[in-house]
Formats: sequence, structure tokens, C-alpha cells
Amino acid sequence: MKAILCHSFTGPGDLRLGEIDAPKPAGDEILIDVHAASVSFMDQLLVSGLYQMRPQTPFVPGTEASGTVVAVGGKVTRFAPGDRVACSSWTGGYAERMIAKESKSVRLPDGVAFEAAATILHNYGTAYYALVERARAERGETLFVTGAAGGVGLAAVDLGRHFGLRIVAGVGSDDKAALVHSYGASEVINYRSEDLRDRIKSITSGDGIDVGFDNVGGGIFEQMARLMKWGGRLMPIGFTGGEIPSIPMNLPLLKNYSIIGVFAGAWAEKFSNEAARMNATLMRLLAEGQIRPHIDRVLPLEEAGDAMRAVANRTVQGRIVLKIR
Repeated sequence: MKAILCHSFTGPGDLRLGEIDAPKPAGDEILIDVHAASVSFMDQLLVSGLYQMRPQTPFVPGTEASGTVVAVGGKVTRFAPGDRVACSSWTGGYAERMIAKESKSVRLPDGVAFEAAATILHNYGTAYYALVERARAERGETLFVTGAAGGVGLAAVDLGRHFGLRIVAGVGSDDKAALVHSYGASEVINYRSEDLRDRIKSITSGDGIDVGFDNVGGGIFEQMARLMKWGGRLMPIGFTGGEIPSIPMNLPLLKNYSIIGVFAGAWAEKFSNEAARMNATLMRLLAEGQIRPHIDRVLPLEEAGDAMRAVANRTVQGRIVLKIR
């Protein structure tokens, strides 16, 4: 079968389309004919050797995909050949076939397209876990999202709107403002050209942020740590800026706010039943039109490297999807 292969941790430029044997599902796994796979910042970090885990090389990148079940392991009870599914895995999505754990797969409702389904579990799963399970966000609270036009950031804006939060979106360029406004942001801050402190104080009448959802890290997170409301929740989601921040711990002490880690992938591994229920909820919301993932563009499998470079260069709004069949 055709697959994109990573032979060394040297980045998207060294990815190659090749032929490999189709994988075989273990007892708790399903084998999927992949129709679509999404391209995430995590995928780019993984092939560049910058993620917190390193698969054995060569490996097939791709953490999220959708398609049709062709075989199931002996312990699988929830899926059968012919089922339309979306799934997540640490690797394997950029191929004609992949395997995924039964616990990390979800059946697609009728009418849900493969391309849209391939963008839900990582983006919206991370945002849902952060807002619902970790922050316990409440209607009317102020949510500040950085990297708001990216895959996970835009999902947080979309879900924040669905949950009735007041959304302030942080972006790195003005051309992204229209998109985040259309997804429910009431205010947009370009933190590369505007003073973040002054804008947040103005928007919140000096009260600060209830929920901070930070995808960028570095100096942005350090500024957010000084802009939290009493009793707020500040969540490091990722470090797309390339710098892991450090902050003085008297800041959360003075305002009794919490810094809450969010690693949705690890939670899904540890609490698979809860994660499966969340995935089913997200697919229901997608089928009902309550959430609407944004697909920046659809590319063929052989352009996976170009897609990753676009993600790394911050030129993608929402997600790029690879159409495989």
C-alpha cells in the first residue's frame, strides 16, 4: 500500500511516498481504509524530532484520520467491517490503510463527510477536554485563546461559542481576524502588533481573563500569567512558538488562579471510556451542525510534506486535509 514514510527526524522536507505492507490489527484494534487524514502541528513536530515522544523509524506520520473499517481484532465489540469511522493514533494516518485502537475510534453519523470527520478528534477533542473537563468553563466567562486561527485554537473558539463563553481571540496576523470573528470571537487581538496587556485590561474592564487557552507558549504565556482574573484557570495547551515558558509562582498565588495542564492524548489513553464518550458527543455536535470545523484546503497524499511546511509557517487557518481515496 502507499504511505508517507519518515526515515529520520529531519523535518517535512525528507518525507517520501513509498510502498509498505498493510498493517494487521491486534485484538483491540481495527483496520481502516483511510479516506482522509488531517495534518496537525503535532505531526510536524513529530517528524522534526521536536515532540516529547519519538517513534521507531521508519514510521508513517498522521495522528488523525477517517475511513471505512475493513477488519477488526478478536476483542473488538463496537465496530464491524463496513462501518464509517474516525480515529486517532500517535502515527499511521498518512497511508491507504491504518490501524487504531477501538477505544480511540468513533462511528460517523450519517451525512458526516470523511474530510470533516478527520479534523475533529484532535482539534475539538483537545478543546473540549480543556474547556469542559479541566477548566470547567461556565457560560458568560471570558475565554482568551491564542493561536486562535489554527486547528486547536479555532476549535476552542467554536466550542467556546457553543458553550456561551465570551471569546477573545489572539492571532499573529490581521488576515486571520475575519475567520475567528466568524466563529464567535467578540474581540480579536493581534499580539504581534498590539499591546496584549492594554487590550485585555480594556476588554475586561480591568478584571482579567477567566480562562486562558494558550497554544503558543513563550512570552505570550508569560503575559497571560499577569492578566488572569481572581480564581481564573490558565491552561498551557502547546508551544507552537517554540519556547516553553517559565513564570514566577507568586502570580497565581496573588490571585488564587490555577495553572492547569492539558494533555488530551495522555488523558484519552488513561481514561478511554470517558474519551470515547467525548468523541461520540463531538460527532453528534458535528452531525447537528453545532460545530463546524474549518478546512483550509484539501491536498493529495503525496503533498503531505508541503502541508506540514504550511502548518509550520503559520499559513494555515483551521486544518489541511489529505484526501487519500
